[in-house]
Amino acid sequence: MKEGAPTLTADGRGLRVAVVAASWHEQVMGGLLDGARRGLADAGVTDIDEVRVPGTFELSVACSALAERYDALVALGVVIRGGTPHFEYVCQAATSGITEVSVRTRTPIGFGVLTCDDEQQALDRCGLPGSREDKGHEAATAAVATVVTLRDLDRVGT
Repeated sequence: MKEGAPTLTADGRGLRVAVVAASWHEQVMGGLLDGARRGLADAGVTDIDEVRVPGTFELSVACSALAERYDALVALGVVIRGGTPHFEYVCQAATSGITEVSVRTRTPIGFGVLTCDDEQQALDRCGLPGSREDKGHEAATAAVATVVTLRDLDRVGT
């Protein structure tokens, strides 16, 4: 776990969660997906659907289609910098799109999109054995913790 990162724990029993995952970089995505599954299991979430999309750019539209059917979503993807501006466009579109969907629908979306300079950075963050971080797990637990926080906020003043 990265220094300074919070340890999130929340009771996710009874929640419906969809994990939306890109298909590029199969090894990294496998680690992210496994981490998200572990994070949801740790939170007690058992009602989980997984949806695959072609790439990170397509995460936003899939999240938009699913948001109102689930208590939370987990968006997983990886973009590795290349020699063209494509990296910046995809990263900005994914970040803005996922944020817009979450705010518009009030559906928490755990952001597990790795934006890395090279493949080794992605491998260090995807939760595989030997990785320094587990961003799939972090994204899943953040989504569940946010659902719980929003429910607590809805109770304030009632």
